[in-house]
Amino acid sequence: MNSIQTRTLSNGIILVHRQVVHTEISHVGIMLDIGSRDENGTEQGLAHFWEHMAFKGTQKKNNIQIINRLEIIGGELNAYTTKEKICFHASVLSPYYERAVELLADITFHSTFPQKELEKERSVILEEMSMYYDSPEDAIQDDFDELLFPNHSLGMNILGTNETVQGFQQSDLVQFIERNMDTSRIVFSSIGKLPHEKVFAWAEKHLGHIKAKKQQLKRLQPSLMIPEKKVVKRGVTQSHIALGRQSYALANPNRMAFFTLINLLGGPGMNSLLNVSVRERHGLVYSIEASFTSYIDSGFWAIYFGTEPNQVNKSIKLIMREFDKLQQKALSGPALQKIKSQLKGQLAMAEEGNLNFMLMMAKNLLDREKIESLDELFLQIDAITSDKLQTLAQEMFVPDQLSYLIFEP
Repeated sequence: MNSIQTRTLSNGIILVHRQVVHTEISHVGIMLDIGSRDENGTEQGLAHFWEHMAFKGTQKKNNIQIINRLEIIGGELNAYTTKEKICFHASVLSPYYERAVELLADITFHSTFPQKELEKERSVILEEMSMYYDSPEDAIQDDFDELLFPNHSLGMNILGTNETVQGFQQSDLVQFIERNMDTSRIVFSSIGKLPHEKVFAWAEKHLGHIKAKKQQLKRLQPSLMIPEKKVVKRGVTQSHIALGRQSYALANPNRMAFFTLINLLGGPGMNSLLNVSVRERHGLVYSIEASFTSYIDSGFWAIYFGTEPNQVNKSIKLIMREFDKLQQKALSGPALQKIKSQLKGQLAMAEEGNLNFMLMMAKNLLDREKIESLDELFLQIDAITSDKLQTLAQEMFVPDQLSYLIFEP
């Protein structure tokens, strides 16, 4: 972590760079603390629309020039939108680093949203929405948000609706950006072999001229959900099930312990409790996973799986059985150490990916104003007790406090 340095430009944009001398690839991104939760009802999908339209033309480049700028030297340009963030990022060989910085600054701050391209991209996004609708594994996760955060922007689909996307105009993008842009809530994040001073000099050159802008925006905290069960008829052969509830926000002291508990229950390991029970012992599912997502003021956990319609109730009973075990009996010392070791290994391997680490640095600085080292995370994991995990299971895994969404044939 000593290889990480930060600076702040006079306009408030935060710079962070991690020097990794053994790689020829540089990863760089601009992350803004703006996401789909910052839309109002008629704007649903507008943040994602901005992400797409940023590539369609700037004051200096048309869409083809933007596409070719990094592609012709073997680089990659990409972007994504979440409930609370928009990020534009690139990966290039280190000699082309400044080219990537210039391009990212251009599409982030100088996009013109040409009307001709807007109409074409509207169709592209409608196709993207159809693709997700045709994939029940993806669609159920998006639709489940609405049960978890009813009548709140956190519950709205990031892609928007057919009606809202059909109605977006150039002025909507301009007004949305003007209302939400805050240069003190922007992070320029970088990782690669280049020295810090050279990276910061290029960042200053291409971002230092951006006019400082400060907003007094306050995100509306979601109200507590009312447990609900919703069954939807879909053109599927399997039933697809999502169940879960609201949980802990980013700053909640229970967050790491609960993340550990969710990892034990249904994390990526084949030895997760749900995978062993529902798949390996009973053969009811191809895959089953549990996830935990934290926002700045809320969060949720959920379990997703697909199974034959006549196996839905049996699968849910097996899940409830695992809940009951975690609630009734604290983990033994050896079992606790195993899950801690597994989680540490997963976190360490995730840090090996430089692109993911670059994005993590940006998100941590926006959400927590610091970058937690592996050692700090390991200390938090070491402090978790079996009693704490049992208490969290008793608090969170309460059947009548859960919401359910079921897609059935």
